[in-house]
Amino acid sequence: MTGWLERHTDLLHAGGFFAVGVLLYLAAPDVAIRWSDVPAPPLWAVAALLVVAALGQTQRRARPVLGLVVACGVLVAMILLGVVPLALMLVLGDLLYCAVLHTSERLSWTVAGATAAVAGGAALVSLVAEGARAALLVALNLGLVLAVPVLWGREVRLHRERADAERGRAEQAARMAELDRAAAVAAERARMARDLHDVIAGQLSGIAIQSEAALNLPDPDPAVLRRVLQSVRRDSVASLAEMRTMIGLLRAGGAADADPRTAPAGLDRLDALLESAAGTGLRIEVEDARGEAAELPAAVDLAAFRIVQESLTNAAKHAPRSRVRLRLDVHDGELVIDIENDLVPGAPSGDGTGTGLLGLRERADAVGGTITAGPDGDRWRVRAALPVRAPAGAAR
Repeated sequence: MTGWLERHTDLLHAGGFFAVGVLLYLAAPDVAIRWSDVPAPPLWAVAALLVVAALGQTQRRARPVLGLVVACGVLVAMILLGVVPLALMLVLGDLLYCAVLHTSERLSWTVAGATAAVAGGAALVSLVAEGARAALLVALNLGLVLAVPVLWGREVRLHRERADAERGRAEQAARMAELDRAAAVAAERARMARDLHDVIAGQLSGIAIQSEAALNLPDPDPAVLRRVLQSVRRDSVASLAEMRTMIGLLRAGGAADADPRTAPAGLDRLDALLESAAGTGLRIEVEDARGEAAELPAAVDLAAFRIVQESLTNAAKHAPRSRVRLRLDVHDGELVIDIENDLVPGAPSGDGTGTGLLGLRERADAVGGTITAGPDGDRWRVRAALPVRAPAGAAR
């Protein structure tokens, strides 16, 4: 659509130049360059050459160099006839402007250089043949007719290139901003998925394991069954509370702001976590050698709790009814968490996707700590070292 409109505009442009040129030649025939010793050419010859020049001007944007060559040919023919009307000089100036503006950078400079060479050569010939006064007149006239369109075209081209460069930079900045936004959204989704896994999956896994154990008891002892059901209820209520808190945090404004929210989990809730894990059949031995250590930063406290929670969940899932040893210590400015459990031959491998271990590493990395997890002889061992002083910027 744009190309058709440009061609249509160029046709109208060429027709307008031809009509104006003919009218100027008829109304003011003296407004032209003439040679006194050459008789005036017939009107039809001038009109025919103006038609050819107008045809060249139809290519002013599509093939400006071709149009310029056609106009130069008409100029030579007009010189041979002994008259160069003003309309032809206007056509030549317009085609020079378009040849500088609408071509490649190299071709644009070539046209500008050729124009300067023609003007300089004509002035030099006039200087040798007719003297300094004639050379000055030729230089001024050609400078007006040829140099102005070329310089104007170069200036417009420069402004367009700068505008295109600025537009390109703006588009690139917009793309970078969009990529940053997408990366932020992806990171937030990953964080939400990790939190959902850490907060809910462990408790729901415990509920599933305890429920299965209760269903498989051949002759359940009412006291044991009641203890299992109490543990299931406790984990269910805790899961609902955690989920409600997370949903409240994700909602912006509204009535959710007025709802009470639970504090982030920490090692102060370790006893409840161990009791829940013991309800799944794990035999847990705890050694807490932290002593009277200073209070942990909130991010480190949360990371430590989630690491213990995920480790116990994995033990209950992959090594049911195994023995688990948990040791907590503060050494050289780090909270050291060491959890190991016996590997149970033939135990189910589970259908997990590795999200739990990945979440553990992300938790440790977020507070500047380290974590290792893997088999160690006949045991599975998780060891985390978290700095007691969380690095600046560490957050949940």
